[in-house]
Amino acid sequence: MIEMKVMGIALDTRSGSPIVVLHDLDNRRALPIWIGSAEASAIIRKIEKLSVTRPMTHDLVVDIVKKTGFTISKIEINDVEKETYYATIYLTDGDKELVIDSRPSDAIAVAMRADAPIYVTANVLMNGAVSTDSARDEEEAEEFKDFIQSVKPSDFEKLIDKHRESDQ
Repeated sequence: MIEMKVMGIALDTRSGSPIVVLHDLDNRRALPIWIGSAEASAIIRKIEKLSVTRPMTHDLVVDIVKKTGFTISKIEINDVEKETYYATIYLTDGDKELVIDSRPSDAIAVAMRADAPIYVTANVLMNGAVSTDSARDEEEAEEFKDFIQSVKPSDFEKLIDKHRESDQ
């Protein structure tokens, strides 16, 4: 699992649909997820620290969870299938854990209100993340090319011998 933060809300220039953009803690990868306008508004309100006179849906969810004695420990965006993302909200109460299926946009809005961490599985990142640090990526690619060019067949023999010794 990779912890991520909300970078912001963007608009798809083709469709006008809102997109929540998550980024990893190193700012190396960003994950765009298309969401509905109500969820985008909820996320923007939290980013901008805007208050409302009455609780909105995600505020209500957090209040209900707290009043039942549970805490929102984390959310996970854990699957993507045909451009549809899936998320889970984790509630804890001492030894007890409840796992709640959720849309990612709702889970993110709830996590932001509960100050809960947002995690994304490696599988989801492989299928949807984009690099945000191309200079660092190029540098690492060059280092890897240099390493590959310096590897000799005898290096693999040493590795195999070492592996055999550890198996015995």
